[in-house]
Amino acid sequence: MGVEADIAFLGFVENPFSYMRRAALFVLSSRYEGLANVLIEAMACGTPVVSTDAPYGPAEILEGGRWGPLVPVGDAEALAAAIVGCLNGGAVSTAELERRADDFSVERLVPVYEDLFRRMIEKGKGATVQERV
Repeated sequence: MGVEADIAFLGFVENPFSYMRRAALFVLSSRYEGLANVLIEAMACGTPVVSTDAPYGPAEILEGGRWGPLVPVGDAEALAAAIVGCLNGGAVSTAELERRADDFSVERLVPVYEDLFRRMIEKGKGATVQERV
């Protein structure tokens, strides 16, 4: 395919973040996702991202494309155009990406979960099993 000068398969790397930080762009081309932690990790490294709009994760993390382009799953042309657009200067700044990734930090999310659990416990006090469900 003639890409030997552009691609290197390094094998397993214990800590990929130094590579991720130096990358010009991170592309997630998934058909399905849960919470796409890898998008958050790339943004935490300050690396611009492009992602398919796979169900359950990328759109929420990227807030509908605010933090990086979202393209339809399976649309290779749209993915290629988004990649080229970002590489040609259309990417979100490093500082903004790092700030967005911080929204998913342990320090920010633990209190949110604690509050959710407290509200669920309070709602369940004195309720019957059917009311709790």
